[in-house]
Amino acid sequence: MSQDRGPRRPRRLEKCALISASATVLSLTASGCVVVHGEREVLPSATRAEAAKALERFTTAYNKADKAYDASLDADHTTGALAAIDSARLKAGAANHPDGNPAHEPLELTDAKFTIPKKAGWPRWFVADTKANKGGTARWLLVFTRDGLEETWEAAYLTLVAPGKVPEFKTDQDGWAEAVPANATAVSVPPAGLSKDYTTYLQDGGKTFADGVHTSSWRALREKRSTRPGLVTQYIDEPLTNGDYAPLALRTEDGGALVFFTSRHFEKQTAARGASVPTPNKDVLALTDGEIKQSLTMEFVSNEVALDPADGQVSVLGRVQGLTSGKGE
Repeated sequence: MSQDRGPRRPRRLEKCALISASATVLSLTASGCVVVHGEREVLPSATRAEAAKALERFTTAYNKADKAYDASLDADHTTGALAAIDSARLKAGAANHPDGNPAHEPLELTDAKFTIPKKAGWPRWFVADTKANKGGTARWLLVFTRDGLEETWEAAYLTLVAPGKVPEFKTDQDGWAEAVPANATAVSVPPAGLSKDYTTYLQDGGKTFADGVHTSSWRALREKRSTRPGLVTQYIDEPLTNGDYAPLALRTEDGGALVFFTSRHFEKQTAARGASVPTPNKDVLALTDGEIKQSLTMEFVSNEVALDPADGQVSVLGRVQGLTSGKGE
């Protein structure tokens, strides 16, 4: 589940519409049907009603999958980083609780605010900023994407952000937001480069990212854990940028961007001779192949949301990470 999924082929969008000065008319039939290329026409990614329906359908599917510990029940409603994390969680749960989740509590997402960019080309996408009955007071930010008019909206990113930290977005007179291209240069780091810069920072440090829980504090914690007596812990960090893991960014009111991106992380624990690796919990064991004798390598997928200013350091506002596999040796 943690391998890059290649980009899907865009589909041609055909619809009947009223003729306007802004529409790109490719052909006009006697019935007045205008055929528009979705890959070229600048349109809102979704209506607000469609966005609300997509959030509702995701929540319903998520709750069914969580209750049964069955990844197939929400597979059509997740993709990218969230799919990798969620499917592994459900797989581990099913292994340890074949009859379903004994601690299931339905997820409730309320007070939803939708930020929908007006853009050309696929994928079309939007952000849902919601309150949840889990995760304390944090706001849940979900990014929904789809690659064609007939496709189902799928949640690709889920991050939790502290109240008051979600920035104001730039919108036009109709309330539609602006998508920031992956190669945009009017921000500190082009969105396409954030995953690579972040994983480089975790390894080597630097000044690209502002201090915080998901940057300097995480580096300090990993450094502390890597030097425990009798146990060596090594970390490898890799960017994930292709296909359904591609970054998505919205223009903020101050000229910067809010960027959602993905990264992959490996943690290898190796015990000294005569010692043993700490026994992992049942969920880790359920996702681990091989016998843990001298070492355990765990693979994680992480999705982040960062404030990428027009100038200055990037601030990582939230990060949700999940174990996707393990290997014992």
